[in-house]
Amino acid sequence: MFQAILMAAALAAAAPENPSLTHPGEEAVDPYTQSNANAAATPFAGQAMWTAFHGQAGVARVVDDLVDRSLADPRIREIFEAHDMVRLRRMLKEQFCYILNGGCDYTGRDMTAVHKDLGVQNTDFNILVEHLQAAMDHEKIPFRDQNRFLAKLAPMQRQAVER
Repeated sequence: MFQAILMAAALAAAAPENPSLTHPGEEAVDPYTQSNANAAATPFAGQAMWTAFHGQAGVARVVDDLVDRSLADPRIREIFEAHDMVRLRRMLKEQFCYILNGGCDYTGRDMTAVHKDLGVQNTDFNILVEHLQAAMDHEKIPFRDQNRFLAKLAPMQRQAVER
């Protein structure tokens, strides 16, 4: 019993340094500094974009659709298959929520660290954008708002593409 209490205390103490320990189903990651700056974009002002994306439920549907499409696409599947899908989905939902000004903080790593050693090419990035556009279309997000969101995400290409 005493060992179980010590283990629980150790996990709780490690949680701020290793945020994945607090989310069931996620694999542990090396400690890093958490900051909203890691999201690589500033949030939109006001609530219009959050509303256009249908709030938290809409963002969740867009992210899940995006990830599902990417896993099903033989052109980029390999990049995704070897990764923790629980964490990936959670981090994308946080990042999108933060950027769309939905009241979330982004707790993930910075974009350079996230994409390090993945071998992402411009073609891969463009395919991912195609999947995101299809997911936003499926969610019936207005085209103008899709473009505004993509414009916020576009500078991340420089941090994600390695070759």
